[in-house]
Amino acid sequence: MDFKDPPDLPLPQRLALGYGAGAARAMFGVLFAFDARLSQLVAQANEPILAQIRLAWWRDELGKPVSQRARGDPILDALGQHWTGAEAALQNLVSGWEELLAEPPLPDTSAMAFADGRARAFAGLAGLLGEQAAIGVAREAAQRWALVDLWGKLSTPEERELVAGLASQHVAHSSPVRLPRSMRPLAVLDGLARRAAKRGDPEMLGSRQAMLAVLRLGMFGR
Repeated sequence: MDFKDPPDLPLPQRLALGYGAGAARAMFGVLFAFDARLSQLVAQANEPILAQIRLAWWRDELGKPVSQRARGDPILDALGQHWTGAEAALQNLVSGWEELLAEPPLPDTSAMAFADGRARAFAGLAGLLGEQAAIGVAREAAQRWALVDLWGKLSTPEERELVAGLASQHVAHSSPVRLPRSMRPLAVLDGLARRAAKRGDPEMLGSRQAMLAVLRLGMFGR
């Protein structure tokens, strides 16, 4: 599998990945593919306990040295190749997705824990890329995007209203950030999320203006 252009990514992530460069693009690609795999695992779970068992498998495998992990899964193999040293960040991502298995309606604590788990993965990526000064900013940006993305995934009015409020609050209490060039895919996602939250609509790519925003964010990072 080519992780500089992995298949079956959601459109925002696919477009954002197009603005990745060099080794960072493959690292983002693996992260996006892993995130999409976890999303599918949770969405298709008929029984929460089965999903928890599968998520626990990922957490356990990421806790092992690369040489002792199961072989044959392209995403797990690629994580071993591109993400060595940031396994804790990936385990946080797994735990974040597990929060969505909470008994409905989704509590605000679980929504925020989901967003933070996802955000910690991007913070870990900033560290892997040597962008130590950007770790905190990357985490904040990813948290905003995670909340808006979650808002768009929810189906019940009560849960959508809850997460919409959290997303809008996070955008209102933050200023636009400038991420380093190596983190440009995240800058694209954060910009789209900000735009969606301000419009009060979680659809990040629903118009020609949104596509123009992708171009601007991809070229200039803001």
